[in-house]
Amino acid sequence: MGIEELVDTFGGPQTTALGGILIGIIFGYFAQRSRFCLRAAAIEFSRGALGEKLAIWFIVFSTAVIGTQSLILLDEMTVDEARQLALPGSLSGALVGGLLFGSGMILSRGCSSRMLVLSANGNLRSLLTGLVFAVVAQSSLRGLLSPVRSEVASWWLLQPSELSILHKLGAGPGFGILIGCITLCGALWIARKRTIAHKVWLGAVVVGATVPLAWYLTFSVAGLSFDPIQVEALSFSGPSADTLMLVMNQPKPEMDFDVGLIPGVFFGSFIAAYLAKELKLEGFEGGHSMKRYIVGAAFMGFGGMLAGGCAVGAGVTGGSIFTVTAWTTLFMMWIGAGLTDLVVDRKQWILQSL
Repeated sequence: MGIEELVDTFGGPQTTALGGILIGIIFGYFAQRSRFCLRAAAIEFSRGALGEKLAIWFIVFSTAVIGTQSLILLDEMTVDEARQLALPGSLSGALVGGLLFGSGMILSRGCSSRMLVLSANGNLRSLLTGLVFAVVAQSSLRGLLSPVRSEVASWWLLQPSELSILHKLGAGPGFGILIGCITLCGALWIARKRTIAHKVWLGAVVVGATVPLAWYLTFSVAGLSFDPIQVEALSFSGPSADTLMLVMNQPKPEMDFDVGLIPGVFFGSFIAAYLAKELKLEGFEGGHSMKRYIVGAAFMGFGGMLAGGCAVGAGVTGGSIFTVTAWTTLFMMWIGAGLTDLVVDRKQWILQSL
């Protein structure tokens, strides 16, 4: 059954929700198997190691860029109506939020998508951290912290006409594909050098492919449905906050892509861990460890909402359509992660070097 038949049968919102579940399952399964994680990649990079985690992250990123820009080049879709390009963007939010998110994912030992994946495997640390992340994200979006977020975001705003990197360069999707191919070749070179198993880096390719798949799904449904459908792809900050509110006080959720994504990713990761016999309950080692995770989750919750996306939402999804704010957020995440790793986790190395 094609997308048009699904829309005619179930309606546009229900079709996007179903697509969110299916794409989420694919993402969750292969993210669990490939160990996709920006935090681990950033640590390897900051410590001068071209390792497996760095290669996996760049394979995911490159695949998302190549797939998305190829669909645009082939006139299969446009992303002009995507939130990242159609609405004003905050460069100050990207700078401050990205820095906070990068620091937070080091403290909590995983970004928001990684926490969701690990929670499904029985990691209670990630489950608690994910809940704190969702609470702070919701507070930053509509609650107590929203005035602070709005104030910081207002410091440096960009209009929609200023948001596309490719447009600013006078380039088209072909240039975007070229950038993706260059980074993919570098990542595959590292994968070969580190003898990463084919099934691992191919799993990373599948993870990256879920981003253009989501763009194509929501764009196609938006063109067929009588109901307004947001053109979007994967993100975990806003959807995590919305899922929390759904569980707490919205028994009849509004159907959209995000409402299916979070449970889909959880279920996909659970299936992967079950088949690999990796389901295992894990808790905190002590009070100090718990405090570190909670602070990190709070940093990510506020930083992700301020920046307009998480490591996946801004770093991969936003990066795949070359928005200034998304690339700025991603750059600041790497900076924040590197500095926090240096100061917090490598302080003994600093003392020995003085």
